[in-house]
Amino acid sequence: MANHKSALKRIRSNEAKRVVNRYQHKTTRNAIKKLRELTDKKEAEALFPQVVSMLDKLAKKNIIHANKAANLKSGLAKHVAAL
Repeated sequence: MANHKSALKRIRSNEAKRVVNRYQHKTTRNAIKKLRELTDKKEAEALFPQVVSMLDKLAKKNIIHANKAANLKSGLAKHVAAL
């Protein structure tokens, strides 16, 4: 157990950040799945910028690695273009 007030505060803030990060990551993964399931090109083109934005935000906050975000964006762009 932590002995200092600052360490106790750090534990609380880390937990709060962890919950927010998990929520954002899961929401992005669900959006990616939804985009991959789409068969209509117009819908996919409308959703694609939103998903890219979500991935960029996760990469910026180091929730996911920047290269992983780039790989996902590339694959999704190929998917949308192939529709």
